[in-house]
Amino acid sequence: MLGLPLTFAAPAVLAALALLAALYIFLRVTPPRPRPEIFPPLRLLLGLMPEDSTPARTPWPILILRMAVAAALVGAMAGPLWNAASAALHGQGALVLLIDDGWPAAPSWDKRIRFAGEKIAEAARAGRLVAIAPISAGALEVAPLEPAQAAEKLRALAPQPFAPGHAGAREAIEGFWKKDPKAEVLWIADGLELGAAGALAQALGAQSQAHAVSVATGGAEAVAVTSAENGAAGLVAHAARASAGGPSRRSLRALDAKGRTIAAEDFDFGSADAADVRFDLPVELRNDVASVIVAGEASAGAVFLADARWRRRRVAIYSGGSADTAQPLLAPDYYLSRALSPFAEIRQARGGASDPIKSLLEGKPSAFLLADAVLGPGDAHDALAKFVDEGGVLLRFAGTRLAATADDLTPAPLRRGGRTLGGALSWDTPKHVAPFEKDSPFFGLAAPDEVTISRQVLAEPDAALAGKIWARLADGTPLVTAARRGKGLIVLFHVTADTTWSNLPISGLFVDMLRRVVEQAGAAAPAEGAAGKDAELRPPYRTLNGFGALGEPPASATPIPADFAGPGDAAHPPGFYGDATSAMAVNATVPGQILTPADYGALSVAAKTLEISPPLDLRPWLLSLALIGFLADGLAQLLLGGAFGRGLRRAGAVVVALALLMPGAGGRQALAAGAAGDKAAALQTHLAYVVTGDASVDETSRAGLATLSAVLAQRTSASPGDPVGVDPARDELSFYPLIYWPVVASRPKPSSAAIARVAAFMQNGGTMLFDTRDALNDRPGGPPTPEAQWLRQMLAGVDVPELAPVPSDHVVTKSFYLVDGFVGRTDMGQTWIEALPAADPADRQTRPVRAGDGVSPIIIASNDLAAAWATDAGGRPLYPLIPGGARQREMALRGGVNLVMYALTGNYKADQVHAKDLLERLSR
Repeated sequence: MLGLPLTFAAPAVLAALALLAALYIFLRVTPPRPRPEIFPPLRLLLGLMPEDSTPARTPWPILILRMAVAAALVGAMAGPLWNAASAALHGQGALVLLIDDGWPAAPSWDKRIRFAGEKIAEAARAGRLVAIAPISAGALEVAPLEPAQAAEKLRALAPQPFAPGHAGAREAIEGFWKKDPKAEVLWIADGLELGAAGALAQALGAQSQAHAVSVATGGAEAVAVTSAENGAAGLVAHAARASAGGPSRRSLRALDAKGRTIAAEDFDFGSADAADVRFDLPVELRNDVASVIVAGEASAGAVFLADARWRRRRVAIYSGGSADTAQPLLAPDYYLSRALSPFAEIRQARGGASDPIKSLLEGKPSAFLLADAVLGPGDAHDALAKFVDEGGVLLRFAGTRLAATADDLTPAPLRRGGRTLGGALSWDTPKHVAPFEKDSPFFGLAAPDEVTISRQVLAEPDAALAGKIWARLADGTPLVTAARRGKGLIVLFHVTADTTWSNLPISGLFVDMLRRVVEQAGAAAPAEGAAGKDAELRPPYRTLNGFGALGEPPASATPIPADFAGPGDAAHPPGFYGDATSAMAVNATVPGQILTPADYGALSVAAKTLEISPPLDLRPWLLSLALIGFLADGLAQLLLGGAFGRGLRRAGAVVVALALLMPGAGGRQALAAGAAGDKAAALQTHLAYVVTGDASVDETSRAGLATLSAVLAQRTSASPGDPVGVDPARDELSFYPLIYWPVVASRPKPSSAAIARVAAFMQNGGTMLFDTRDALNDRPGGPPTPEAQWLRQMLAGVDVPELAPVPSDHVVTKSFYLVDGFVGRTDMGQTWIEALPAADPADRQTRPVRAGDGVSPIIIASNDLAAAWATDAGGRPLYPLIPGGARQREMALRGGVNLVMYALTGNYKADQVHAKDLLERLSR
């Protein structure tokens, strides 16, 4: 490597430049003058001037020209590559790629992988080893690999759904430096302070004098939904971004459990780094929201998951005493409504109702609060008992009425009569609240010293009472008791809901306790015999991947305790824990989290953008210069070596030879090659792909179709040749039965002539397979993705048939394998195909273009099929799958085989001749 932007594939060849000095001496050498011997008959000619003369030494222009030709040949053999857009490596030892792989890196993950791949290629050209060190690996030992092995490991990486800590990476890098002090560290960072990135930057910066360390950052700006509240003001989501430099306009969508859009709201960050977005929805729809996402942002941080605790429950309040509107502070329902209003919909009895309890139950509340009310036998008692048995929460508060006359809707029998200290309802000295025990729903709440209890009702002591106590006073007597009844729960506060017996109702502890009680509405009862904190462990049910898609939990995921409150981590990735009926949500962020840009301090920034431009190969230019030098040398020899007229004729021949090498001749040669390619395509079946101009996408298409062609040759009677890249505006398309078109929204749309050729190809029986590759970003009911918009605009003038999702009985699902769908790098996308013909023959005449063999002229997928098919020369997959697994890759290949066989054979499998065999296979 010479200079920053110039590298050489074979730098050792440059040693041949030292031979230029010897070449110079050789070209300067003049042969010894021969001794003249005059032949007598020729003496008469001695006086004549010779027609040709040879100079004693090579003229200096010719000498310089020949030296330049030799230097150009040596430089071409060294393989020079010029890439001024990417900062070149400058170390001598192994290259360590330290890669941030948390959720903030997910939106620009492909760009980061391409950037890292280019650095591996640079290291390979320099003959250096490469080590891959993802931040999520922590302090695991970093091992150097051959560049090819490192590239394979790089392709297997995927972003994590959490923000890993950076402390372990420091230990791993320092351990590597002990083995290779000359190693160069390139940190491909996500630009955020999450996980203490600044501390790692400071530690590496202190080593930058002794070791080569640099940082590359850039890519898409991270945007997250840090929290969402289902409160009295409606559904309010809080979004945050790292800086004010990215796009300010964004969109949030509220989705239900099936991924359907309930509501969408556009918002603008403006110059701020946080924004609050309000969804104006009724409480019934708000309770159906299972997640809030940032539209178009593929990361776990852009997804907020909501569980049953988040739902806004409807709570009914009934007080046994008469309400005094003139003195509301003396009414228990005043304190209850104020404490519950931030997180619950409150219903209170309407004036004049003949049976207020039954009237409130008709509103189907989740919890029913009774303040100092006694329930004797009757309809109200029976209605409340049924409400609890069916899963409701009955929350009761003590008072003078309940102390005097108890009923059976209490967790435990209550004692009547007085205590030794001044009676059953009073104490000489107020008591404090004891710390909450681990098996209590209130565990984790702080009991302030200023909260005191002056009166309480007591429960009759028995063997089962200890298991019913949720909160105690300092002397051990119960403050809150609870017991299961049927599917529901009965909870009793042994104090009043107002301030007559304690100051608990005017404390923040009261609000938190009520919230946790109300959250019990709809929660599953603990398993029989389970006790203690271990009974509340919830196993992982569905977890997010780094791109924000829900799937099967990884093997490393472990159960969470019921009081888990932190963000997701390696052991507890974001997602749902528990089961389908009582899932608990864990998110990648915490409420109020701020996305702070990282400060990399003394580290040199190798690249502020991760944009990669392919290196410019200088070999063709140097070889062309050498060829021109050779021709110029020959022309000079012709002009100087003979008579002027003869030399001029020879020079004309050289000019003709040069003309043949001009672009016009090259164009004729390319045209001949194109004709030869068409001939080859006509003689053998080839799968084709549209060349988009994006080098990475085109290489993926080629590799994917090459693998699919090999699988077809192994498993079927079809033996396709190598895949062919085509340009619809220039190439003949009719030779190819199936053309794969990966949609790249950033590329310009085809010309009208190209679109016309595509339309003719579809009308004449060809099948165009469009792959938008946007399954991760596409949300049902939401705005179309950029890829979908690009495709719609391109097909606006094309006679496209009516499309429908591939039905389960479509012939394409059984053309070779029996498949349920067409998966690729992802498995959640939808595949569209021409709708099946209508039963009415008259309707068929109104349908647009339709191939004669019943094959759909257009298929639209979104799962990035080619990336799932693509393998390297050794048969190793090039890209990780989402959610992943060998089964998904095999099903992707089977779907590809079906698509090709469908395009090749038409609808013959729809014949009833095969119905019996197909039914037999389905029964097995």
